[in-house]
Formats: sequence, C-alpha cells, structure tokens
Amino acid sequence: MADNRTMYVIRERLFAIGDDFDVLDENGTKVFHVDGKVLSLRNRVVIEDLTGAEVASVHRHLVAMRPTYEVRIGGEKAAEVRKKMFTPFRDKFVIDVPGPDDLEMKGNLLDHEYVIEQGGTEVASVSKRWLTLHDTYAVQITAGIDPLLIIGSVLALDLAMNRGVGD
Repeated sequence: MADNRTMYVIRERLFAIGDDFDVLDENGTKVFHVDGKVLSLRNRVVIEDLTGAEVASVHRHLVAMRPTYEVRIGGEKAAEVRKKMFTPFRDKFVIDVPGPDDLEMKGNLLDHEYVIEQGGTEVASVSKRWLTLHDTYAVQITAGIDPLLIIGSVLALDLAMNRGVGD
C-alpha cells in the first residue's frame, strides 16, 4: 500500500460476546477504546479517546427498511451506513455522508476483505490477510480521510453482519 496511509488494527468478530477492545495503530499503540454496548436495544458502541472521552458512536436505527447504522463524531451525525438493496456477485454498503461525497464499501464483507471508495477512488481497505493473528484485521486509511469516519463505518458493518443483514 502507499506510504500516505495509516494502518489501524481491530479485532474481528468484535461483538460476539459484547466485550470492550482497543484500536491500535501500526506500532501497536492504543489510539482508541471501543465500549461495546451490544446488549442495548440499538446496538450502540462508543469510541473513546485515550482520556476516556467519547469521540464517536455508532448505533442502529430501530425503524428502517434495511439495517441502517448512524455514525456520530463529536456528537454530530457524520454518516449512515446501510446495505445497498441489490448488489449481485458482491456485498456493497453505502456510507452516506452529508453532501455529495458518499463512500462505498465493497468486497467480501463476511471475511473482512474489502475496500472503501469515494468517487471511485480507494480511500481505505480492510483485510485479515495482512496480519498473522486470526482474530484481527487491518484497516488502512488514506491521509486526509477522517479515521473516526472509517473506523465507525467498519464497526457499523461488523454490527450489521453479526446481526445478519436480513434482520
């Protein structure tokens, strides 16, 4: 991957038992803590900075045609993440941000092997193949893209996939 990317390391199957976990940078340094509140009705998770302050959150919309998750950064709505209705041959999710710069996740989402594109240009990628640990995956984010938006969207996707996209 290009040098203008930052890598973050996240455990796979994040919410299988509802535990909390840390997001690490490429050096293994903790950069965020995620409080997995999966037993809540809205499947809400909170991303905290190193001081324990909430910097972002992800929660499921209770009333929606298809699973829809809202990503909030600094208390403001940053995006809605939802599966596209008809996507033959591969999984696709849209990351609907305010304005015209929506992002799209596509690839093998169940295996956490996918890319995130904005306007047809790859801005992030997620892969288990980059790491030898079987319960982790790497998220590489292009410089200039808000890592909280991408990490929040990855968490929303994980929540949706663990619930089952038909729920």
